[in-house]
Amino acid sequence: MAAGGTPHEHRPRTTAVAEHAERLWDAVTAGDEYAAGDVVVRALGDGTDPETVLLDVIAAVQRRVGREWAANRLTVAREHAATAINDRVLATFGYVLGRPEPHLGRITVACVDGEWHAMPARLLSEVLRLRGFGVDYLGAQVPAPHLVAHLHRTGPDAVALSGSLATRLSTAHATITACQAAATPVIASGAAFGPDGRYARLLGAEAWAPDARAAADRLAEPLPRPHSAHQPHSAHQPHSAHQPHSAHLPLDDLPHLADQEYTLVTRSSGRLVKTVLAGLEERLPAMRAYTDLQRQYTAEDLAHIVEYLATALYVGDGELFTGFLSWTAGILTARGVPAASLVPALEAELRDFPRATGLLRTARTHLAGPAAGSERPA
Repeated sequence: MAAGGTPHEHRPRTTAVAEHAERLWDAVTAGDEYAAGDVVVRALGDGTDPETVLLDVIAAVQRRVGREWAANRLTVAREHAATAINDRVLATFGYVLGRPEPHLGRITVACVDGEWHAMPARLLSEVLRLRGFGVDYLGAQVPAPHLVAHLHRTGPDAVALSGSLATRLSTAHATITACQAAATPVIASGAAFGPDGRYARLLGAEAWAPDARAAADRLAEPLPRPHSAHQPHSAHQPHSAHQPHSAHLPLDDLPHLADQEYTLVTRSSGRLVKTVLAGLEERLPAMRAYTDLQRQYTAEDLAHIVEYLATALYVGDGELFTGFLSWTAGILTARGVPAASLVPALEAELRDFPRATGLLRTARTHLAGPAAGSERPA
């Protein structure tokens, strides 16, 4: 294990590590928790570095679970079962190794409120413990006020904020600014912040890392203290999941929010989904024969599209929306609802919103291209 400021190099994925990962894959997809535990114990027993077991065996298998679900080769139930087994294996990981003595700083690891994908944060917590940090792992869906209360009580050196869902970026922004007002710097990590960390920078995090190794390497050196630590601005106070999104929007950081399009689209999302869905049922004969379950799934997909549109308005980045819509196109088309038909319907409903219609116009052009539906968004 490296200590202090010595970064861990990315270790090669050896044949032995690949074999361990394949065995773990077989165990989790078979729903065999005991076999999964045995794989990890054997991997550690044969001298495989614990961090490699975490990131090149357990995490690698979890990424594969996600890919197979997205490709419709794993059902939702099997994906949930595999993830639950991996999570339980992670929970016992520390007991197998014993408790390392912390000799570096103290880090709070938490997920953005509304973020239920907790495994990336759990993996980071275990890596940090192996490296010698003291870690407070708070788990999934941590409301900003509770996180800040924890920071005041424990005084960590930094918060590692994990997010996988881009639709929670506005909440992540409120959380980042709340942590900074509590004089605690933030390192952001996870797919929600973009493959290049663009949204972490946009939302003011002190640092960004693409994965657990990089985050642990970065945290080996102290993060810069927040500029706003001693002078919090009222516009940066966090809002709960139940407060309207228009409250306390940080216009100094994101001046495009002054047009209120994000707020208005978010507030009207339920009505928007119902109106567009009703219009589609009139124009697309295939939908008239839908079962209640098929109609429910289509409404959920449409709600996700509106969520991503609103998030793209929040961060001012059309690529976020077109990427998600392209990925969703294949799913919708398989249900007899061509994604290209949704865009004009949304445009008609949002004709008074220039930025939203601009994003939709770009998405319509993108859907007509050859890459539409080819890969899942980051």
